[in-house]
Amino acid sequence: MFKSITHVIYDMDGLLLDTESLNEQVNSEIVQRYGKSFDAKLKIAIAGRTTIDSARIIIDTLSIPLTVEEYIVERNKLLYPLYSTAQALPGTRELIQHLAKHKIPQAIASSSTRKHFEMKMVNHQQWSNMIQVMTLGDDPELKRGKPAPDIFLLTAQRLNADPRQCLVFEDSLAGMKAAIAAEMSVVIIPDPVFDKQPFQDATQVLNSMTEFNPQAWNLPGMS
Repeated sequence: MFKSITHVIYDMDGLLLDTESLNEQVNSEIVQRYGKSFDAKLKIAIAGRTTIDSARIIIDTLSIPLTVEEYIVERNKLLYPLYSTAQALPGTRELIQHLAKHKIPQAIASSSTRKHFEMKMVNHQQWSNMIQVMTLGDDPELKRGKPAPDIFLLTAQRLNADPRQCLVFEDSLAGMKAAIAAEMSVVIIPDPVFDKQPFQDATQVLNSMTEFNPQAWNLPGMS
């Protein structure tokens, strides 16, 4: 048994929705123009980061001759038409619907901006409407992005929850560090290409949301 949980908070990209494959496709296409390669190490480095931070890391790491603003313009040209194709990852809809049925408060805490969030979620209203709080990367009350704990603490405040009774679902190192710094329990479901070793500080590491057992956290069991 883990700590008893009263509130559940989800990251979105790479956790609820498979947007990471879209990002990887677009970032690879851009850096290839400059004879560079977007590899797994770089994918890990930008996971969970804001768009601006991600662009800066890619530019600095690969010495791409673009400003952050120029890189983001190129990225968005390729990425925006793909957002509506993002698929829900296995087990996510089922868990959200199950917890909603049992009146467990749920939230999303994502580095994504509101504009991007709405584009990604356009075909997922049926289950995303079951989530009470959405704290996003361009929230005016948010001072620092992940790995700082701010987004999770602000989300807990909006849920009227004790951070120590919140369970965070994340897929990134930055997200894990943010959740731990907020004194929350954290389940990590990393991209299959990621080495699990860096996630050893997580409360639990799973291969898929389908492996999650709510009863281990004193939440209602799946029937």
